[in-house]
Amino acid sequence: MTREYVNGPTGASGEGSPEPAESEFFRSLRPRTMDEVIGQARVTNALAISLQAARERGEALDHVLFHGPPGLGKTTFANIIAAEMRANIVTTSGPAVERGGDLMGILTNLGRGDVLFIDEIHRLPRAVEEFLYPAMEDFCVNFTIEKGAHARTLRYTLKPFTLVGATTRAGLLSSPLRERFGIAHHLDFYPPEELARVVLRSASILDVPIVDEGAVEIARRARGTPRIANRLLRRARDYAQVRAEGRVTLAVAREALEFEGVDPIGLTAQDREFLRAIIQVYNGGPVGIEALAATLNEEVDSLAELVEPFLLQIGFLTRTPGGRRVTPEACDHLGVPAPERRGQGALFG
Repeated sequence: MTREYVNGPTGASGEGSPEPAESEFFRSLRPRTMDEVIGQARVTNALAISLQAARERGEALDHVLFHGPPGLGKTTFANIIAAEMRANIVTTSGPAVERGGDLMGILTNLGRGDVLFIDEIHRLPRAVEEFLYPAMEDFCVNFTIEKGAHARTLRYTLKPFTLVGATTRAGLLSSPLRERFGIAHHLDFYPPEELARVVLRSASILDVPIVDEGAVEIARRARGTPRIANRLLRRARDYAQVRAEGRVTLAVAREALEFEGVDPIGLTAQDREFLRAIIQVYNGGPVGIEALAATLNEEVDSLAELVEPFLLQIGFLTRTPGGRRVTPEACDHLGVPAPERRGQGALFG
């Protein structure tokens, strides 16, 4: 059973937070057991051992922290943990839990071995975070009744549970909270060959006729992210249905994704605009992220979480003490000359 406590935003906009109309689509494609997971071998192997050990001891799994860019499977792994432990999962998010009383209501309703999943856990208010410490360590919560000289602290014992936290900004987690997780895993971008397997699996679930080459082409343009791969598959399916008799071939996949503005290595119009702003407005950089956000009329968090990670991974962007700087490879890809460093008359490199 899945219970959701969501009374606020669940994360950044864009790829990290699918629209409600798409939520059911993505849920239908998520693996439900460890055996169905594709990729992330380091994480799945370690997690499988932890799950088996906890089941054999008859104990709740230790608290788990997943961190990494959006769309790599943090929520999926939380649901798999609950399924593998044959437990209920309760889902909420950092911004949705505004007071300790909100968390108290959730914790006291957890059954033995249940999973509490907190997405974007780095956004928990500090007072709520401190309320969570004894719950994680000792499975109890302390709350104060009355005030002044008559104030009393009551201790409420909780049933053992597993907290699964997910964050795209691990550096913003406080040390006390981070240290209370017994298991921590970083989720990496997927290589194209693994993403192609994800696309083929999703296509079989959706009954989309697709050839291997079409799946590979979608995977190449999916920025190493299963969520994006599934979204591009959906767009290719629509394009094929209207213009290609419903079958996703290599040519159809290329045409569909070009139509969507996704280039051969997965850059979107927003990515290209981001890089061109650094090249044309700031002479290749360095430039601060706040200045870039103002230039592009975008939110800082949106650029930092949704645009930068992939550009850094493929070597089109570097971070320096002075700010962001594009690389010659980015200029070559965009077909623009590499700018000269101010005052030096030489190409940056």
